[in-house]
Amino acid sequence: MIFTLEKLDVSFPHWFSFHHSYNFSDHSHKADIISTVEFNSTGDLLATGDKGGRIVIFQQEPESKNQPQCRGEYNVYSTFQSHEPEFDYLKSLEIEEKINKIRWLPQKNAAHYLLSTNDKTIKLWKISERDKRPEGYNLKEEDGRYKDFTTIASLQVPVFKPMDLMVEASPRRVFANAHTYHINSISVNSDNETYLSADDLRINLWHQEITDQSFNIVDIKPANMEDLTEVITAAEFHPNQCQTLLYSSSKGIIRLCDLRAAALCDQHVKLFEEPEDPNSRSFFSEIISSIADVKFSHSGRYMMTRDYLSVKIWDVNMETRPIETYQVNEYLRSKLCSLYENDCIFDKFECCWSGDDSVVMTGSYNNFFRMFDRGCRHDVTLEASREHCKPQSVLKPRRVTTGGKRKKDEISVDSLDFNRKILHTAWHPLDNIIAVATTNNLFIFQDKLNQQLTN
Repeated sequence: MIFTLEKLDVSFPHWFSFHHSYNFSDHSHKADIISTVEFNSTGDLLATGDKGGRIVIFQQEPESKNQPQCRGEYNVYSTFQSHEPEFDYLKSLEIEEKINKIRWLPQKNAAHYLLSTNDKTIKLWKISERDKRPEGYNLKEEDGRYKDFTTIASLQVPVFKPMDLMVEASPRRVFANAHTYHINSISVNSDNETYLSADDLRINLWHQEITDQSFNIVDIKPANMEDLTEVITAAEFHPNQCQTLLYSSSKGIIRLCDLRAAALCDQHVKLFEEPEDPNSRSFFSEIISSIADVKFSHSGRYMMTRDYLSVKIWDVNMETRPIETYQVNEYLRSKLCSLYENDCIFDKFECCWSGDDSVVMTGSYNNFFRMFDRGCRHDVTLEASREHCKPQSVLKPRRVTTGGKRKKDEISVDSLDFNRKILHTAWHPLDNIIAVATTNNLFIFQDKLNQQLTN
């Protein structure tokens, strides 16, 4: 990867050039707000879910013959309605159609499979292509009507003939009625047979082939709900060890569980918690320490957590404190009162690893997103904006200042727009290509030199 040093300010001014943007609606309707973004294992497909229950899949165009190193841009591949609004008559509760998470399953044949979930129901979808159709039926006309079999004098063998490519999304299985609270995570296991789903108080283990039965593997619900002190905020399986999983809580704690130790993982095998500084204790301490997202590195050696103000990297073998801490929104510490009043302090920002685990990325306000290089300890703030980004243009670093005279490309913390935020990000597993979602816009950026992370 290429990094440049300009004076004393280390940044990535030429690292990503603008690749493409997709506007889901000319008007910012609530249903069009993107709620999740996820690349598949090869990066050829990129799926987004929105608050209207719709999934849009983008496909990367094949390599150019003239420029084999340059991967093509992403175009819409398939769009379908995954979830519909429902009503629980027993609890008099409306169930939103919003897509909370999408997870791709490893590809086993020509078709692609993905899991999508709203607050209560998980669905398995098959995405397949059809470019041929059978013709020459004995009993059926081309328009679909059936012939009078008494008029058939001879039998013929139907043949397949080419047709325009059609991408079909068909629901294969529905996993429902297993969660009392809202589902916040799904994670596919490395055994390629099971996956987990987590809500505020429980984590369930599913087999991909069985829809009417799941196993409760974590349950933190107290006997008396008045004794509840924390909730589960995210959960994920280890990328290589099928028996290992972790989950984070609203108290800023990560627990590592081993399914070999017990079928019900109420007793964790490791607990990761940073010591609290008593001098910095305030009314907002517990809120801003709540972990919004947690992810294993691709190697499985490290974990990354995102709380309101920072990103932290943990070594799986060291429970006492994180080995790296990156300040994302430290300049907001003085504005926690106003952020609490407008509920922004409860925003949940996701985080992601680069394909080689050397860089981490997360979103922020004002359509900013932050990138931190772990080797050089350099960072950069970039902006995803339709006003400032043009196709193939170079993104310029931005900086947030807390006072004094501002330079070009700097913005005062008092001028930040807290309605424009990047909550969902994803990184291509092989290339330096990233996707960030801003309200109803999806931005895709790529390395200007397009060097592969595997080189």
